[in-house]
Amino acid sequence: MVRVYLDRVYDNVQWVKSQLNPHVSLMAVVKADGYGHGAEPVARTALAAGAESLGVALVEEGISLRNRGIRVPILVLGQVPFRQIAEAVDHDLELVVFDPETFDQALSAGQKGGKPVRVHIKIDTGMGRIGMRPDNFDDEWIERLRRPGVIFQGLMTHFAKADAGTDQETAQQTSRFLDVIERCRKNGMAPNWIHAANSAATLRFPGTQFNLVRLGIAMYGLKAYKGMSLALKPALELTSEVVFVKEVGKGFAVGYGGTYITPEAMKIATIPIGYADGYRRGLSNKAHVLIRGRAYPVIGRVSMDQLNVGVRLEEGVEVGDPVVLIGSQGEQSISADQLADLLDTIGYEVVTGLSARIPRVYGN
Repeated sequence: MVRVYLDRVYDNVQWVKSQLNPHVSLMAVVKADGYGHGAEPVARTALAAGAESLGVALVEEGISLRNRGIRVPILVLGQVPFRQIAEAVDHDLELVVFDPETFDQALSAGQKGGKPVRVHIKIDTGMGRIGMRPDNFDDEWIERLRRPGVIFQGLMTHFAKADAGTDQETAQQTSRFLDVIERCRKNGMAPNWIHAANSAATLRFPGTQFNLVRLGIAMYGLKAYKGMSLALKPALELTSEVVFVKEVGKGFAVGYGGTYITPEAMKIATIPIGYADGYRRGLSNKAHVLIRGRAYPVIGRVSMDQLNVGVRLEEGVEVGDPVVLIGSQGEQSISADQLADLLDTIGYEVVTGLSARIPRVYGN
């Protein structure tokens, strides 16, 4: 079971807001089903805590929130395929734009629907993904943004190394972005929102906050960079239970491939969760789980639907005992970031990879 503590999301948003410069607004990023936490409940909680807009990656994600009655501004952060532009405009989704073709199709869709189109121009200052290079934002683009039916809602970029790079690298990207901002202002085309900072940049480089920040991973209480404040609380716990316990002798081969050989007589406790649930196979023979407030090692390969843990003969683990895979039990805890370290990845991948077949339960 995945349990999401919405009060922690609320507190995390409020704490980040306390770190913002005056007159800076906050966009809560709820793409990938709220980083695996649930897009709608997280969105409503973040808005209640002071977020003013939402960010998603896909048109489908934005429409899903609209269909659930959420009416605040929603920005589709990714490139919108031509076939979805009209639908996005019809649902009042704001669009990231960086090429003339998308701009023209969005404007046409707005004209047909009788509504203005809100666009955020994305500048690639060094990330190397979507976005136009700073030199390509020329007078022709300025004139496009003057057309009737277009609202220049935002000017944006994205930092490549705010989480781990040097201050100089982020400063270089900021400098390129400032040049484009100045070009807009000189032409009397200041956007409503100027935004560049994700969670890491928001907290590490306050000068990049401009008048809007995009809060993602920090809202969920995971680390956006090493050494991040412990004031943030992980909002998600992953739990299961022991479904079988058996005793085996020394030299017993456990799981697919027999990658773990018992060094002594011991118990094996089976937990009904595996890589199909998002508990990665790479955690085999590396991770621990918590049972009765103690840490027990994952032994043998994690399989699709089950994993095994090793228990000493004298320890009283029984069928039905609660198991914590991410979260706290007694004085012990296991974080998504710790699992990410074992996998040589990041906490983002751990929580977004939790399968939809795991029930989500919400509480405070």
